[in-house]
Amino acid sequence: MTPNIQAVIFDMDGVLTDSEPLINAAAVAMFLEKGLVVQPDDFHPFVGAGEDRYIGGVAEKYNFPLDVPAAKHRTYEIYFTLIPTQLKAFPGVHRLFQDCRKAGLRLAVASSADRAKVLANLKKIELPEKMWDAVVAGENVVHKKPAPDIFLFAAQAIGVEPAACAVVEDAVNGIQAAKAAGMRCVAVAQTFPAERLQEADVVRGGVIDVRLSDLIPD
Repeated sequence: MTPNIQAVIFDMDGVLTDSEPLINAAAVAMFLEKGLVVQPDDFHPFVGAGEDRYIGGVAEKYNFPLDVPAAKHRTYEIYFTLIPTQLKAFPGVHRLFQDCRKAGLRLAVASSADRAKVLANLKKIELPEKMWDAVVAGENVVHKKPAPDIFLFAAQAIGVEPAACAVVEDAVNGIQAAKAAGMRCVAVAQTFPAERLQEADVVRGGVIDVRLSDLIPD
């Protein structure tokens, strides 16, 4: 018997915010500064795995020597210049947040990104840290998605058993992490096509299409 869902854990990039194209553009620009031309699609296998892997995985693909911490720092510098004018919440995010609150659910963000990026994104979309029961970032765990660690950490932070949590994800790595954590998973096809997301319990076109009944099954 499935436990009653008591909490919803949201991924951030590609779920709450349309930030995937921005971090992609920032990373492409960073590599170009270093003299390597990479393609936006090169990063797709590493979406959701944290920026170290996102950048490092592409460097490995091209056998390009890279100081990953320094490269990530520069990528974030470029990214932060894009936030004020380009970052937006996906349609339906605020409505779903309020519906979950009205239903008495505990709410957390669990992102593989660094905390500085997470907090900047949440502030820009007017869902700042203080509005959540927990905000978990990449620094909180050693093993990033597809490992389940970040979702298990979030469940512990809000005091809810993993099996009583539902996750909203956009990436293959994130879905695998949620299922490995023993959590229900609702996927939104905002970054990857729906056919890539079939490991989730429910797949919707976007957050705007997600309903409470998707998160809390009968």
